[in-house]
Formats: sequence, structure tokens, C-alpha cells
Amino acid sequence: MIGVEGLNVTFGYGAATVNAVQDVTFRVKPGESFGLVGESGSGKSTILRAISGLNPDWSGGLTLDGQTLGRHRDKAFYKRCQMVFQDPYGSLHPRHTVDRILAEPIAIHRLGDADKRIDRALREVGLGPQFRFRFPHQLSGGQRQRIAIARALILEPRVLLLDEPTSALDVSVQAEILNLLKRLRQEQKLTFLLVTHNLPVVSFLCDRLAVMRHGRIVETAEVGQLRSGTLVDSYSRQLRELSLA
Repeated sequence: MIGVEGLNVTFGYGAATVNAVQDVTFRVKPGESFGLVGESGSGKSTILRAISGLNPDWSGGLTLDGQTLGRHRDKAFYKRCQMVFQDPYGSLHPRHTVDRILAEPIAIHRLGDADKRIDRALREVGLGPQFRFRFPHQLSGGQRQRIAIARALILEPRVLLLDEPTSALDVSVQAEILNLLKRLRQEQKLTFLLVTHNLPVVSFLCDRLAVMRHGRIVETAEVGQLRSGTLVDSYSRQLRELSLA
């Protein structure tokens, strides 16, 4: 479903050049949940931004559902692939109601039955119609992230790109959002590409993972290896030990 082949992303020029992503290759099967893990600055989110089209300055090969991706994305791409960001408050327009936030992608893609789609999207993420005309500041952090997930799902995509979707939330709310994502993946047969530094999140939500360091993948493993402590690379094992500390 997702193919990344020899991906490179560079920022800056001359002496200030930063090789954020270096020759990264991996593939995500349809219906799979794949995690990109590593410390801050390892290049995880940069990969998501390249796939999503937010950063068009990259080299290498990207495919989605067998179709080659160019530097810029068309509407058809965003119908199939949506992204959920780390900060649910920053990703929602503070002066737009939930209704307007959810109606916007419907209008952009000229889909019908807006009322039914909005009502269904809210119910899918565990929120009722009473939330429809509230503003983001009237919602809790967990509720805002549920709205962000509903906005991503309202176009009925096949792929969700998840950029640290729970790290900005209270610990008590994180489990609710993770359980929601796991249920939605099963019900809607979604493919996930998850970026996180939190290995327990990967253990709960993912089938496989790639460990990144300094812009490169140092190991690709089954999540069972993470749980059993049989990761091969020394840096991967160190990350696991730190997560258990």
C-alpha cells in the first residue's frame, strides 16, 4: 500500500546542509500498521511529510497503492491518504465549529450528503451530535484529537499517516485514542503508518516497525521482536531498554 524506495530529504545549503533522511526504504502492506520509531530528529516525521505532500523537496521513489507519487499531490491522493497530526489544537481552526471543520473536506471533494457524513464521522470516533457546533476551545484534548481523526476519516481514505497522535495528550486520554485507532483500523480496513518515539504505543498498535537513527533505518522488525526483546541492532535494544526504565 505504501512504498518508500531510496528516499532522501535534505534541508539547507552548503555548510548548513542537513541530511534529514538518507536512503530510506520500506514497504507497508495493505491493512498493516507500520511504526517508524526513534529519537527526536531521527527523520521520522520528515518521511511522513514527504509522503503526504507537505514537503515536496525530496528524491527517491514513493508509491501509494501501486501508483507513483510525484512532488505534488492531486485530490485523488488526499481521498485515499489522510494525516493526523501531533497537536490536535494546532491542527484545528480555532474559529471554526466542528461542523465547519468536518464540512470543509466534503465541500473540497464535492461529496454529497454532508449532514449524514458528518453525523457518521462523529459517531465513529465516539462523539455525539451535541459536539457538532462547538468550537475547539470548548473541547478537551482527547475530544479535539477525536475530531481530527474524524476529519481524516470523513473522505473514507485507505491510509492514515499518524504523526505522534497521542503524545500531546494526558496519559489517561492516550489509551482511549489508541483503542479508538485500533478499532477504526479493524472496522474500516485501514493501513497505518505511525510515527512515534513511544515503543509501548508501537507494541500496542503496530504489526512491524522500523527503527531510525540520524536519518537512516537501522533495523526493521516484527513487533513480536520488540515485545520479546529480540531486536538485533544495539541502538534498537537501547531504545527498548529506555522505554522500560
